[in-house]
Amino acid sequence: MSGKAVNQTVLVDVDGIIAGRAGKRHFPAFVVRWIKSFVHQDFLNGYFRQGKLGIEFAEGALEYLRARVSVSGMENIPAEGRHTFVCNHPLGGIDALAVIALIGRAYDGSIRFSANDFLMNVKQLAEYMIPVNKMGGQAASLIGQIDEAFASEHQIIWFPAGKCSRLIEGKVQDTPWRKTFISKSRQSGRDIVPMWFSGQNSNRFYRLDRLCAKLKIKTNLAMFCLPDELYRGQDKDYKLVVGKPIPIETFTPDKRDAEWAEEVRRRVYSLAE
Repeated sequence: MSGKAVNQTVLVDVDGIIAGRAGKRHFPAFVVRWIKSFVHQDFLNGYFRQGKLGIEFAEGALEYLRARVSVSGMENIPAEGRHTFVCNHPLGGIDALAVIALIGRAYDGSIRFSANDFLMNVKQLAEYMIPVNKMGGQAASLIGQIDEAFASEHQIIWFPAGKCSRLIEGKVQDTPWRKTFISKSRQSGRDIVPMWFSGQNSNRFYRLDRLCAKLKIKTNLAMFCLPDELYRGQDKDYKLVVGKPIPIETFTPDKRDAEWAEEVRRRVYSLAE
């Protein structure tokens, strides 16, 4: 289940990243120390050095973080067939790890999941990743990888917002879901299984996101806070609810795929009730 992820231990290396990108520029030692502290380099590497890969990496990470995830609706995970599991994305780290661990274990590692910029850096899960471009149109090579994944026998895990939840109208929720999972599931004959995960990031995360929007900064600066948000998520309780599969025949031509995507989004959030 995990032999292809990486062939050696992958560590967070702030010194190496700075050396590779800064060129001849010199960063003061205190700045480097602050970056290491902010991304929790030593804490993350303490787990990475265990050398776990694949599904075992996701399961072990939850244990390392002492993240307690209660799951309901296990009976809704189909015993056979190909499916697309879609979930909201409130946290950006622990939620993805929990879904990957649950569905990956249920299907003996036969999964692929959509990975944004943050998750793409978790090389221990590389064999399962479908890279997505949340900032705009897909490059031709990425579209090919998405098509290949949906055409495969693997189960698909999809986070349709493409990024973790934001504070919208006073409520932490996903941004509008993209329609890709609807169209690709229809093409590949996959029923859709809705999933809901609890939790939210710190107020600082949402303040930074609002500041970027106000200043019209296109770079997703909030994403750089996600290692710290992961660290803050330690020793907490979370809920994961699996809903009943939605037959792909449900998504008829009388609505546009974007409308169906929002309908599934509503169904996901109804699982929290």
